[in-house]
Amino acid sequence: MNHVKSHQTLTHDTTQGEITLEGPLPSEELKKYHFHEQLTAFRIAPKQFNALLNIADFPEGRIIIARTEDTIVGYVTYLHPDPLERWSEFNMEDLVELGAIEIIPEYRGSKVASGLLRLSMMDDYMENYIIISTEYYWHWDLDGTKLSIWDYRKVMEKMMAAGGLIPAPTDDPEIISHPANCLMVRIGKNVPDGSIKQFDKLRFLQRHQYRTMREGL
Repeated sequence: MNHVKSHQTLTHDTTQGEITLEGPLPSEELKKYHFHEQLTAFRIAPKQFNALLNIADFPEGRIIIARTEDTIVGYVTYLHPDPLERWSEFNMEDLVELGAIEIIPEYRGSKVASGLLRLSMMDDYMENYIIISTEYYWHWDLDGTKLSIWDYRKVMEKMMAAGGLIPAPTDDPEIISHPANCLMVRIGKNVPDGSIKQFDKLRFLQRHQYRTMREGL
């Protein structure tokens, strides 16, 4: 599969002034900007920036950023699922995961995350992918936002809807371990039926494996 990436850009008004949303960007472009020191949701900022630089140069990897003139204040990542996760089970070339989305506190509440997701889908090639996001309540900033689990889930669903991702059922053990967790999915209009059927098996992998074992296949 030839992973075509078309650069998109938008200006976005916030309470802190106008910022730029753009991407996907290769690592050499990302290196032109300072990575804000408060982008620490996953690891310390320098290490997270190195992770983004690596993802940016994967064939399927996409980094979309929110920035001031010279500083990255938010980002979203897309890449193939981790080889150790169930979502890589069938090695689907047209399955990519929204791996991370993060905005510094100063710009939260200005719909920057929703803007990043909308801009991501402006690239027509995204219609060739099944895009997933696995949402676990223990990753949510409940303390920082002072929201309940269920209010946070509503905010998260609304944000994901900006990119066309909606909740989808699955039998994944981690997701079904708590009712607030969920699998979010967007199926592009150019995804073939064969990939959709394979993805349906992947969503209910335990059921599929049990049926295969029962039938002796």
